[in-house]
Amino acid sequence: MDIKGKSALVTGANRGIGKAFTRGLLDHGAAKVYAAVRDPESVQDPDVVPVRLNVTDPVEAAEAAELAHDVAILVNNAGVGGYGTHLLEGDFDAAREAMDVNYFGTWLVARNFAPVLARNGGGALVNMLSVASWVGRPRFPGYAGSKAAQWSLTNSFREGLRDQGTLVVGVHAGFVDTDLSKQFEGPKITPQVVVEETMQAIVEGRTEVLADEPARRIKASLA
Repeated sequence: MDIKGKSALVTGANRGIGKAFTRGLLDHGAAKVYAAVRDPESVQDPDVVPVRLNVTDPVEAAEAAELAHDVAILVNNAGVGGYGTHLLEGDFDAAREAMDVNYFGTWLVARNFAPVLARNGGGALVNMLSVASWVGRPRFPGYAGSKAAQWSLTNSFREGLRDQGTLVVGVHAGFVDTDLSKQFEGPKITPQVVVEETMQAIVEGRTEVLADEPARRIKASLA
């Protein structure tokens, strides 16, 4: 689909990958980009439209869909790490938060915006996933579990929205250089690489983005 002239909404848009998505959409010709965040005052970019949205709040999700009624591209980027949950000890509070935000939050927002996308020609639904969607991570099992669930949800939306003409894109990457991954060492790609790969997928109608070498390698190993 053509991004030029379309309206888009990005969740978790005030920093990291989300902020890069807002700029990438504008650079590719989007007419309007809504930056959906818990605190609209945290959005400093004058070229975007701040929208209040806690992705776990049903009222705010419905209000955002009503406000941004012209959206043709939805990017579900908001997420948490859930790193406070350990595999063999401690409580499950961080894991429950990761599931609530990454899985149920994506579901809630996509459910509210699916009719909006349909009314605007089908459009595109983009979910920011991870290589952790495919492999267990003993150091952060709560995050990995939520991303595995989010990947399954993405596949369900791809099937469920096919008849309304919505392109559903799953974006997978290893470590991206953001606050979410700052505690981890090793190679990291920039948010801009993730965004540019995703923009090309939308334009070309591809349903999956493997943004870096770890994502490509792990996906290839899923016999």
